[in-house]
Amino acid sequence: HDAILAASRAVNSLAAEPATAREQAPHQNAPACTIVGAVVTSGLLIVGWVGDSRAYWVPVDRGAPPARLTEDDSWAAQMVAAGLMNEAEAYADERAHAITGWLGADAYELEPHTAAFKPDRPGVVVVCTDGLWNYAEAAEDMARVVPLDAAAHPLHSARVLLGHALDGGGHDNVTVALVPFPAVPQGAGSA
Repeated sequence: HDAILAASRAVNSLAAEPATAREQAPHQNAPACTIVGAVVTSGLLIVGWVGDSRAYWVPVDRGAPPARLTEDDSWAAQMVAAGLMNEAEAYADERAHAITGWLGADAYELEPHTAAFKPDRPGVVVVCTDGLWNYAEAAEDMARVVPLDAAAHPLHSARVLLGHALDGGGHDNVTVALVPFPAVPQGAGSA
């Protein structure tokens, strides 16, 4: 929670550019972004987010179910949560992916989301922007594109996921990281 608030302050400070720069480009919006992060220890997984960047849980044992760990700050998610539309109706609307939460000087009152999980088996946490999850939205879809050896080779797996998004059309920015669970002790790992 505190880390997301610190990130928000850092993004907000980018909007405090000199007056001469604002006068030269008054039409430009203040910098803004979404955020998702994960902290992994030997027995606990904590995720935090604002916006529509997501975290997914993909167990090493692919017989176990994967899960989406975050809920989007989006128009569609708000409509579904309020009971005004079902998921199919909300996501069919042209406003579906309009975000309702973000970091930036023009953001509404910020209340970061955090959640803690205690997975009962090894796996990987996938944190990503919509530039990836648009091509593997459901947890089951994400699990299908995450390589089987992702826990042992997270960087290679991130490259595979980037390729999946680009092969799908790459219509948005793609940021992805994979974090093994449980945490690999510092200095440990395969050569």
